[in-house]
Order: sequence, then structure tokens, then C-alpha cells
Amino acid sequence: MSGLFISFEGIDGVGKSTQADLLELWLTQQNKDVVRTLEPGGTDVGVEIRKILLHHKGDLAPRAEAALFAADRAHHVASKIRPALNEGKIVITDRYFDSSVAYQGAGRDLSRTEVRDLSLWAVGGLLPDLTVLLDLPADQARARRNTSGTEPDRLEKEKTEFFETVRSAYLDLAKAEPERFLVVDASVTVEEMQELIRKRVAGLIE
Repeated sequence: MSGLFISFEGIDGVGKSTQADLLELWLTQQNKDVVRTLEPGGTDVGVEIRKILLHHKGDLAPRAEAALFAADRAHHVASKIRPALNEGKIVITDRYFDSSVAYQGAGRDLSRTEVRDLSLWAVGGLLPDLTVLLDLPADQARARRNTSGTEPDRLEKEKTEFFETVRSAYLDLAKAEPERFLVVDASVTVEEMQELIRKRVAGLIE
């Protein structure tokens, strides 16, 4: 039996974790077996890679950054995501390879095609059944991050222009694969976003 693979994407501050948590709760209430995870850091190995990626002091070469994300993702898929899907479970991940295409491919000015190819190689071609893209202008997302009360990580400290470039790349990805992506306006209420997401997911689990 094959499971269902759902990824949440978007620039920092759009509410991915909140929406993923709410979707997990809703599915669990329907007696679905759900595995909730994230990138980077969804495994023990990933936790160590996450420390380097998000909290390393000083510069990190763009290609090294992309390679580290790919390494985390390769282990994540092999040790956690694929086994869960093979057991018929629903996997919800906060970020997947589209993050690398948008952040490293566009934001770091590397080749989007090369970053995508690297990521697809790392995961053995595994694509989500549904990718939920929460979309919000970069300045609004920054305002939300500034009120979160948490210390920003290395990527969150990037300028607004960086995040607007990443946002544009995400929208390009969604336009190229409309059957996989659900683009949700993240300026609406938490409840309105979740209603749209649940409606799309309901059609996949019926």
C-alpha cells in the first residue's frame, strides 16, 4: 500500500509550521496514520546538518549550502519518508526539495536546474503528491518574523530582496507544476488557509 506525501513550502514567516500542525491534527482525528517531519533536521543526522546550515557563524559557500541540504534530504528520504510511505502512512514535511530550488537555485543565484537535478538525485526522484505553497509578500513575512520573539537563524537574517527573489521562484515552480501545487494566499486567516488545504487533501484521501 502506498501512502500520501505532502510538503509545505514558502518563504520564512508565512505560517508553514502552523498549517502543517493543523493538517496533522485533522488527519489524526480521522484515524489516519501521520508522520510529521521537517527539513533540514528530520533525522538525527539531519539535526547535525541543520546546526551547520542555520547556525554556522560566518559565510557558507552557496554550492556547499546546496550540497548540505541535498545530503540532509537524501538521508531523510531513505531513513524516514520512504519507509513511512511504504507502510501506507501520510507524511507531512515542513519543506522539501522545492526549498532548495527556490532558496539556493534562485536566492543564491545558482542554476535552478542544477539544484533541482541534485535534489532529485538525492531523493531518488521522489516527488510529493501535494505541495502546499503559502504565498506572502516578503515585507509582510518579515514583519511576522520580527514579532515571533525567536532569534533569527542564518537564512532568516537575509534581506527582504532575497526573500522576494525566493518567493518569485516558488511561484514559478507552482506555475510549472499546477497539478502538484496548491498556492494559498497566506494573508488570509489561519482558519481560511486550513480550510482550503483540507479541501484539497480530502480529495486525495477519499
